[in-house]
Amino acid sequence: MGQTDFRFGGASGVAVAKSKAAGVEQAVADLAAQLPSDELALILLFVSPSYDPHQFIAEISRQFDGTQVCGCTTAGELAPDGWDENSVVALAFGRADFSAVVRPILNLDSFRVEDGRRISAEARQELLRVSSQVERGNPFGLVLIDGLCRREEAVMSAIYASLDDIPIVGGSAGDGMRFERTFVFLDGKAHTNAALLILLSTSLPFRVFKCDNFEPRPQKMVVTEADTENRTVRELNAEPAAKEYSRVVGIMDAKLDPFSFASHPVLVRVGGSYYARSIQRVEPDGSLHFFCAIDEGMVLTAATSRSLVGTTREAFAETRDQIGEVSLYIGFECLLRRLDAEQHQLARDMSELYRQNRVVGFHTYGEQFGSMHVNQTFTGVAIGRRPA
Repeated sequence: MGQTDFRFGGASGVAVAKSKAAGVEQAVADLAAQLPSDELALILLFVSPSYDPHQFIAEISRQFDGTQVCGCTTAGELAPDGWDENSVVALAFGRADFSAVVRPILNLDSFRVEDGRRISAEARQELLRVSSQVERGNPFGLVLIDGLCRREEAVMSAIYASLDDIPIVGGSAGDGMRFERTFVFLDGKAHTNAALLILLSTSLPFRVFKCDNFEPRPQKMVVTEADTENRTVRELNAEPAAKEYSRVVGIMDAKLDPFSFASHPVLVRVGGSYYARSIQRVEPDGSLHFFCAIDEGMVLTAATSRSLVGTTREAFAETRDQIGEVSLYIGFECLLRRLDAEQHQLARDMSELYRQNRVVGFHTYGEQFGSMHVNQTFTGVAIGRRPA
């Protein structure tokens, strides 16, 4: 790709670059040729698992020495030219429009809520300090988290409680379709069992958003037996989980696969709103392994689908109505939305829609919105244009 306008489609203060080079060194060289080299508040990376994560973050951190570089691995990339795979996408935030503070949350297997709250509160105070120096007072937060850590709910609850009214969105790092190991990047290193809290303050207009295409049906399922630590449901309505799920959502085929789960998520009701809870896989014993936390007694509601393209287009229109023309969407989209689009021959339409609306980001193993960890959702932050 050629040189990228630092303003990326307008006065957004964010430069975007992409590479599909096979090797790490060439990919980093491609990004360096497209991005400005100085006056940067932050570089944010979304890296295909086809690259060695340790080598990639070490190499690009050397290339941009003196600039904070962070990011994660993906289950697919949302690139400037649409949906992609086996690529890397980079966003460079200019100091003229952004202040940034990044804090890692390590050792998630022993995560304590009080530690998450302390780290978040310290990051917030630091952002207030650095942004006040340049009279920049509109903050938002991004969270990137190991997509296989099974700690998203606890982490998001702790962070959200400590940030007052700072809106926050994010995504769970991916590993393609392998589900083996995911990474977040910071300080030249690739970390598993970790999360990143990224706080940005800007003088530009912005809006955080959430979009899905499901509505509740009358059919309900109650989790009657579960391994909550491993997010595995053994029984629904006191019946074997996979069998009962298939019956309730109307899957006649005995074969359950990722495409089945993408087309038939279940919903949970929280605070008067419904959120998707997606299934990752069926186990040999007929139990169901979920992407999100589950618990015995939880009521799951079957869902019906609305137009994937139509509901996404509506979300873009709603955002434009609120903040005017959008220069850039930083997007976190569930892998299962991509699989659903592929299943229904809509992938090309969705990719083109994202290209037209300048969406960059990645396909995730789960999305964060406020205090919630959700699935089969498109979340993110829209960055508006600098006033003329």
